[in-house]
Amino acid sequence: MSKNTDYDVLIIGGGVTGTALLYALSNYTNVQRMGIIEKYDEFGEVSTHYNNNSQTLHFGDIETNYTLEKATRVKEAADMLTIYLHRYAKNAFVKGGKMVIAVGNTEIQELEKRYSEFKELFPKLKKLDRDELEKIEPKLIEKRSKTEKLLALYTDDGYAVNYKKLAQSYVKESLRSSEARVIEKRGRTIDTLMNTTVQRIEKAEGGFQVVTTRGTLRARAVAVTAGPYSLVFAKQLGYGKEMGLLPVAGSFYCGNNLLRGKVYTMQVKKLPFAAIHGDPDVNDGSETRFGPTAKVLPMLERYDYKSVRHFFKVSVWTIRGVISLFRIIADWTIFTYIVHNFLFDIPIVGKWLFLQKARKIVPSLKYMQLRYGKHIGGIRPQVVNTKTMKMEMGEAEIVGDKILFNITPSPGASVSLKNAEQDALKIIQFLKPHFQFDKKRWCRDFESTMVSCSE
Repeated sequence: MSKNTDYDVLIIGGGVTGTALLYALSNYTNVQRMGIIEKYDEFGEVSTHYNNNSQTLHFGDIETNYTLEKATRVKEAADMLTIYLHRYAKNAFVKGGKMVIAVGNTEIQELEKRYSEFKELFPKLKKLDRDELEKIEPKLIEKRSKTEKLLALYTDDGYAVNYKKLAQSYVKESLRSSEARVIEKRGRTIDTLMNTTVQRIEKAEGGFQVVTTRGTLRARAVAVTAGPYSLVFAKQLGYGKEMGLLPVAGSFYCGNNLLRGKVYTMQVKKLPFAAIHGDPDVNDGSETRFGPTAKVLPMLERYDYKSVRHFFKVSVWTIRGVISLFRIIADWTIFTYIVHNFLFDIPIVGKWLFLQKARKIVPSLKYMQLRYGKHIGGIRPQVVNTKTMKMEMGEAEIVGDKILFNITPSPGASVSLKNAEQDALKIIQFLKPHFQFDKKRWCRDFESTMVSCSE
């Protein structure tokens, strides 16, 4: 750990969200003393790890649960990230085709309607009929009934992203920027505090004390970007009392040489969980992952059983929380989804049941071609508001007095740069009048197609 214990800003959590914020602060502000705390020995080891997410850069074109309004916002953020990837992290992505398929008249009508609404926003998106599909993704057509109607929306502008490498790139560019501008910014320090666990955050004169396993640090402002743990720390300080978390674990089945690009199925709009899709693995294109399945687990970090005790600090097991949970599960769509996904984890039978779902994408898929992806899939926290007794769809953030807590469910990684811009602006507000955010250079670097740059 650095000898420095006093910071202008401390970031807690070294996933893609926290490291993106470090990048924004180090490159586009004059904040002098920054630190980022990570409990593991590498950045991006939890939800950001390539095994623990869908490896997809979401734009909103093939995600059929996105409204046009949401797709517009997500596309702006994703476009920013593509600029960064091509400029600084070329080893972190693979570019290729992606599509969403509709099977049967009902789904086709819905997809046709969606295409007419979204084609202006996504001009590269095109409709494919059965013959065109066979050329691009032959496994979609192989052994499919000739009477089964099929339509796809396709673009070759898809990105599979290794978000762990992206997080590491954010840190690298943060440190490089600091070194390159050391004369301009005398006395600037950026500390990466690895293998350091935060035990608690305490309000103190002039800011906060952050008590860690390796000593106590002081900061004028704090950003907690630690996924579900963000709510743990928020509740320590009296924030987010109305919130509870439902940790949903995603799992995947794998097969070899089945798809050339990403293939999504039509989304059930009531569900905050992704519909089953097939993706070539970003690290090995010959391996196809099908999923995710979803089940609720009483832990905040997959495969870390010590996180069970933290679950009870942010769980919905209060009177209002339990009532909220029952009201959510009482919806027939959600209830049947939960039951099906529970059955998918039953040995032997579960794989057979999942196979029936996966055959919507690859009809020729055989039982022996699928294998359960061991240690593939992470935890995605779903926020339950015990006041409204509803599940909060989308990203979640709490802004307090000189502190913010970013919980960031999907599509957090895809919009990490946009979130970093917004959080950096909030932190500058915390620290005014001493520091500024260079919005003009930010807009110039990310090609000012952003709405916020035209204001």
